[in-house]
Amino acid sequence: MYIKRHIPNTITLMNLLAGSIAVLFAIKGWQVFSVILIFSAAIFDFFDGFSARLLKAYSPLGKELDSLADLVSFGLAPSFLLCGKFSQSISPLINSAGINPLYEIIAYFPLIITLASAYRLAKFNIDDKQKEVFLGLPTPANAIFIGSFIHFSTYAPQLDPLFAKIWFIPLLSVTLSWLLICNIPMFSLKTKSISFKGNELRIGYAIFSTVAGIAIFTMGESWSLWLTVVFGTYILLNLILYISGIDVITMKRRQ
Repeated sequence: MYIKRHIPNTITLMNLLAGSIAVLFAIKGWQVFSVILIFSAAIFDFFDGFSARLLKAYSPLGKELDSLADLVSFGLAPSFLLCGKFSQSISPLINSAGINPLYEIIAYFPLIITLASAYRLAKFNIDDKQKEVFLGLPTPANAIFIGSFIHFSTYAPQLDPLFAKIWFIPLLSVTLSWLLICNIPMFSLKTKSISFKGNELRIGYAIFSTVAGIAIFTMGESWSLWLTVVFGTYILLNLILYISGIDVITMKRRQ
């Protein structure tokens, strides 16, 4: 049907709308609401692909539209979140030492994530090999990690000294940007079958995420801590496998 082919694109536009509002909320300093909108965009991002597969409504337009929406929701929005967090965290330094041009320049460092996300998405669009494995950190995973970390820090004053370090957010931004555009293989969380063979890594990761969630919620900690741990572990695990020379698909040492 004619209407059916527009359903995935409509969901993609909802992703873009959520991401655009997240940017506005981040500018206003409403960090928690901005994070919630970024997570909402991630949900829409999942369902636009799911609906396209279910309805067999693939189109070149949908692919390009998805990338444009992802750039706003998972590139620009988390960049603005980090910019706002940086300005908020170093405001005591500015109040005590006066306006420093260095602070003004460093405050824009998180925008490098937007540039890296654009490059990452463009590279993904022209690469047909990134099905079972990604080359570099996927933009939604990066945005969820940033969003959950910022959300958790809002309710964890013990992290304030870390964010108050003038180098922390710029260094985090540069590191995550490098991960976005690097060629390090990272396993996809999507699975084509329910068999254990070929899904050992995904199943192990799912078990760890479940156990971590039970432990964190039992301790009465925030759901955002759980997501920070889950996606932080995803990044670290892929880096460890790459450094160890282990293929993320076969789980055997690369030749």
